[in-house]
Amino acid sequence: MSAEVERFFSELSPLAAEVASFRPRAQQREMALAVAEAIRDNAILVAEAGTGTGKTFAYLVPALLAGGKVIVSTGTKNLQDQLFQRDLPTVRDALKAPVSIALLKGRANYVCHYHLERAQSDGRFATREDVRHLAKIAKYAKVTQSGDKSGLSDVPENSPVWMQVTSTRENCLGQECPQYKGCFVLKARKEAMEADIVVVNHHLFFADVMLRDEGVAELLPACNTVIFDEAHQLPETASLFFGESISTSQLLDLARDTRLEAATSAKDFAALPTATDALDKAARDLRLVFKKEGRLPAAAMGDFKDLPGALKTLIEKLAQLNGMLEKQAERSEGLESCRQRTLALLQQLGKWQGSPLSPSPSPTEGEGNDVVRWLEVFHHSVQLNTTPLSIAEIFARQIGGHPRAWIFTSATLAVKQDFGHYQTEMGLLEARTAFWDSPFNYPEQALLYVPQEMPEPNSPGYTEAVVQAALPLIEASKGRAFLLFTSLRAMQRAHEILTAEFDRKNLTYPLMLQGEGSRNELLTRFRAHGNAVLLGRQSFWEGVDVRGEALSLVVIDKLPFAPPDDPVLAARIAQLNKQGRNAFMEYQLPRAVINLKQGAGRLIRDETDRGVLMICDPRLIGKQYGKRIWQSLPPFRRTREEAEAVRFFLISWR
Repeated sequence: MSAEVERFFSELSPLAAEVASFRPRAQQREMALAVAEAIRDNAILVAEAGTGTGKTFAYLVPALLAGGKVIVSTGTKNLQDQLFQRDLPTVRDALKAPVSIALLKGRANYVCHYHLERAQSDGRFATREDVRHLAKIAKYAKVTQSGDKSGLSDVPENSPVWMQVTSTRENCLGQECPQYKGCFVLKARKEAMEADIVVVNHHLFFADVMLRDEGVAELLPACNTVIFDEAHQLPETASLFFGESISTSQLLDLARDTRLEAATSAKDFAALPTATDALDKAARDLRLVFKKEGRLPAAAMGDFKDLPGALKTLIEKLAQLNGMLEKQAERSEGLESCRQRTLALLQQLGKWQGSPLSPSPSPTEGEGNDVVRWLEVFHHSVQLNTTPLSIAEIFARQIGGHPRAWIFTSATLAVKQDFGHYQTEMGLLEARTAFWDSPFNYPEQALLYVPQEMPEPNSPGYTEAVVQAALPLIEASKGRAFLLFTSLRAMQRAHEILTAEFDRKNLTYPLMLQGEGSRNELLTRFRAHGNAVLLGRQSFWEGVDVRGEALSLVVIDKLPFAPPDDPVLAARIAQLNKQGRNAFMEYQLPRAVINLKQGAGRLIRDETDRGVLMICDPRLIGKQYGKRIWQSLPPFRRTREEAEAVRFFLISWR
């Protein structure tokens, strides 16, 4: 197969006829050969390929040439759709390979006929807009082949109606559903079973590995190769699914579903809707205990005097509902489903009330892995979480067994070409590793600027200093900038300062703030303006592709270290230190490096892009570990002189 791979990345590549911008790149060819060898040997490969390598083609070509069933898992739905709609068909046509492809998403992405009918008959909606959205979804459900909500752009992805017309693992009736034969989820799974290449995302993959609910587990036995793109996201995703969580949103959904089922199957039992109302109120009251959003360790529960009482009341109301459902469940499949959900939630709540560090709960029970209990408070809900402190042993076991190739790839996995952190965290100590620099000419195309005389990042007025240091470059670049922040407060404060400064200086660059619309909406507007300044947080640090002059300046306020008071991070640090290891160097620093590389990667997206990366944090220069950080970035030309950074733009656009 190596000769065929070589041919497909040579001057005579069939890809050239399909992709106008295709040109041979040594990094892409070498990566494709490494992937081909891993597939041939049923090996594990961890590979970093810098921006512009073309890693998607580098793994798709050998995967299709090797034959057999392949699962490709991505970190984002955007990349999932791009692979399915564009990249895979392109490679398939170039190879003239008779392979079938399928896209499989989580069940929440597909309209559910049963819940759609129930929502229509219920008729209770918060706004007239919700009523209009429901009508559009009902019309769409009659004509769509896939039922995928992404096919209905007229209804926003965040419309509350979607929750009422899609199913969850808990409220799906399975084979007992009267609409079972026309189920869009089942159709998608059937197509995935029959396809040669199946595209999923990380959340779906791990949800299914642990819960056996989304159809991936059925695919794995016949699968020859699993490829994880955007693999830097896996530790976070795996931690989420190897643990357990229960949220007040689940309880509110249970109350709503039980009330709807009671209205059709137990009209004569008035106590049941009363019990659902009591559960609904108890769940909302639990959220009201907390004044602000954030993540808290379970040990902090004592700081909230009303929390024990609210949690006790919630469990009591859930138990009362369970008792009533035990008597009424035989009257319909829907009520029986609600009874099973109620019992499962009761058991989860009871388990969560255990000690902060205890033997790990199922599915890893009895293995001695420590876990941490913690809470996350959202705008409308509270989530109670149990997370393993290490996923290495669990994940290593999940990928063992049946011989197959496992490919892990991203533009950001290593620290100074060292994969030790990632391999240790994921349990991939025996994996092959490979590293390829970006083919872009960073010394010519880009400049790394670290301003002088910046205050310490935790000092008062730091955000003001960041904005003042960035303003001369924003003016020199004529807007065309991303300002990336590590906290919501800093982003909002910077927006206030910039608004005032733009008014004072009569600067007319459009000023955009994350949260003013969806990420895709903001990016579309940013590209269209051509001279905008966009302020963003975490979701703009990665997975964002703006090519050309529209993005010529990326400003990063601080090195992206995770907050040390984050409950999971704090517990992992304590565990590593207890083992006599250096938690900062082994865990916190590598994670910050990978996040910073993601943010820096927004700047140069094409061979013709030029721009300045401005990192304001003085620790990059002043701390001993700073050198390790900037040496992990692409080989930017570097300066600390504002005049040189400003001059870069003048020369670029002369």
